[in-house]
Amino acid sequence: TGKRDNMHHSLHFLPKLILSLAASTIAFVLGVVTVVAHEVTPTIADMSVDGTTLHVDMRMNVEAFVAGIDLDGVEDTDETLGAASYDTLRALSADALRPEFETFAAQWLSGIGIVADGTPVVLDLRSLNIPPVGNIELPRTSQVVLSGALPDGVATVQVTWPKGAGGLVLRQQGVPEPFTGFLEGGETSIPIPLAGGAAPTGWETFATYIPVGFDHILPKGLDHILFVLGLFFLSLRMRTLIWQISAFTLAHTVTLALGALGHVSVPGQIVEPLIAASIVFVAVENLFTDGLNRWRPAVVFGFGLLHGLGFASVLEEFGLPSDQFIPALIGFNVGVEIGQLTVIALAFVLVGYWFGQKPWYRARIAIPASCVIAAVGAWWVIERVFL
Repeated sequence: TGKRDNMHHSLHFLPKLILSLAASTIAFVLGVVTVVAHEVTPTIADMSVDGTTLHVDMRMNVEAFVAGIDLDGVEDTDETLGAASYDTLRALSADALRPEFETFAAQWLSGIGIVADGTPVVLDLRSLNIPPVGNIELPRTSQVVLSGALPDGVATVQVTWPKGAGGLVLRQQGVPEPFTGFLEGGETSIPIPLAGGAAPTGWETFATYIPVGFDHILPKGLDHILFVLGLFFLSLRMRTLIWQISAFTLAHTVTLALGALGHVSVPGQIVEPLIAASIVFVAVENLFTDGLNRWRPAVVFGFGLLHGLGFASVLEEFGLPSDQFIPALIGFNVGVEIGQLTVIALAFVLVGYWFGQKPWYRARIAIPASCVIAAVGAWWVIERVFL
């Protein structure tokens, strides 16, 4: 009898434990919500040659560099020791920030290793364009132009991106079949022919953009993660999940392609609040039904169109290689799909498999989780519209 009582007590305690863990997760998510705008973006560098001069035109978050933040493997600047300095710098005017970066660049430039046929190339800061202060909760992208003299008759250059500098999208300009690559901090590119011809093959481009798409879901795509979880918590029936995920996938594939091709362009200040509203909608609907009605797939499809525009903005930052556009686009989309399916799989393994058949699953897990998702989405709507 004692063992039965203990077992009975444990079975009642388990849901409370799950809810306690869920509450901890909620607190973490709400903490992430307030700093999601501080996520780290890669530096984008366009490399070209004019006679015997190498030009490197970079778009970068100079405040993060000046603050001394180690950007390798960091998704959010608030997770770093330099967060306070970074927040101070991003509030500075362009004129006040300029000398800060120039002082930093005097030493930092020597860490960018560019070798031309074995000969080091010395880079100088040629121009710096810092936008005026806007919303300090959003990253400010500045233009930094570097140049260096090339030895006569060189055929290739090789670029080493400094450790701690985060990701670098390196794009060769002005030549046929230009090189396009992604370097992590501390990595070195292949020898890049100055005359062109180093463009990756279709398969190489496809493989390169899969992790870019996946990374936009896990770990960077918290809004997309919450939307997919909103679909998951409606019902664990496979047919319900398949209908929703299929509608969402088809829709965001359409607008991702149209957006990447430049046929559709909607400002982020419109798309981002609507994406947040889509999270609220699917989560709130979960509170009133546990089945798939006839119009939910259509609604999910509509919201998928919005999310696809969000994905397209990411590709716009990276820049799709014009001669390998289709493989890059497909690779990115495949990465997004793998990321979404991973979210669903993790949710099922952690929650659905163990508790999905319990009579209290909907009342104690699905509904509370949907409430949290709706609350986070509602905060994002307010933040993105009014703050």
